[in-house]
Amino acid sequence: MAQEMNPEQIEVDGKTLSLKDYVQEHEELANENAALKAQNKKAIRRYRREEELKPFQAELLKLQQYLEDKQRRMIILFEGRDAAGKGGTIRRVTRYMNEKHYRVVALGKPTEEQKTQWYYQKYVSQFPRAGETVLFDRSWYNRAMVERVFNYCSEKEYYDFMRGVVGFERDLVRQDTILVKLYFSVTKEEQARRFERRKTDPLRQWKLSEVDLQAQDRWDDFTNVKYEMLKRTHTIDSPWTVVRSNDKHQARLNAIKVILNAVPYSRLDESLDFALDEGVIVSGSRELEMMEVERVRSGKFTG
Repeated sequence: MAQEMNPEQIEVDGKTLSLKDYVQEHEELANENAALKAQNKKAIRRYRREEELKPFQAELLKLQQYLEDKQRRMIILFEGRDAAGKGGTIRRVTRYMNEKHYRVVALGKPTEEQKTQWYYQKYVSQFPRAGETVLFDRSWYNRAMVERVFNYCSEKEYYDFMRGVVGFERDLVRQDTILVKLYFSVTKEEQARRFERRKTDPLRQWKLSEVDLQAQDRWDDFTNVKYEMLKRTHTIDSPWTVVRSNDKHQARLNAIKVILNAVPYSRLDESLDFALDEGVIVSGSRELEMMEVERVRSGKFTG
């Protein structure tokens, strides 16, 4: 029990402390307690979010079984700005999937040999066999986005791609490949926040590339090529689905639902809510409409 000795000192558990040291120690303990509470709250929130995903991740296993039974192929494209949440979503999609029947493909810079080949060749070589799903962490749309912004391709190469990609994808779908195209859309402010975290977190610094460092300065350029890409390549045969990804959890949950809704398999649990959140999922055509309204109002696309 604390017993006051004089105005400058206090005795705690037989130990004499100055009032200043006692107050400082008390504040430090209070701060540690508050930090622990905040960590616990964050951990509980993360746990609940991961638990919310699990029933839909179980559905993905049933989807895989359907593809194997019917000998169908599936390709899922993950596109979007840097730090938009593509990689994190891919990890949630594949976390419990049967490794024998899916692959994640993230191709690097083209080799000198690949530069001499048909542009699609390196992607086609990674296409799924019957009963398999391939998830592309960036895809042939590199040419429409990053390569276009940074002049990694010529004008002719860009326009040849934009003219040919619709027919390329139409053939894929016609030959019974299920094609899902997801574009992850993050705000400029949220992208900046995620980049800052990558800079200061040693576990995330490896994610920061030269392209990332220029992404904020080239924001408008990326917005313009995004518009052109959606306008030219959003079709009935191979539509784009835009995923608002400022909220990572909602983006992941709804992206999984988009994938599940693209395949006519028998649901594992019919009681689950497979409806998409309209605040998170936007069709490519609706995104184009909103971008065009935005351009009329402000004189440019703001992203």
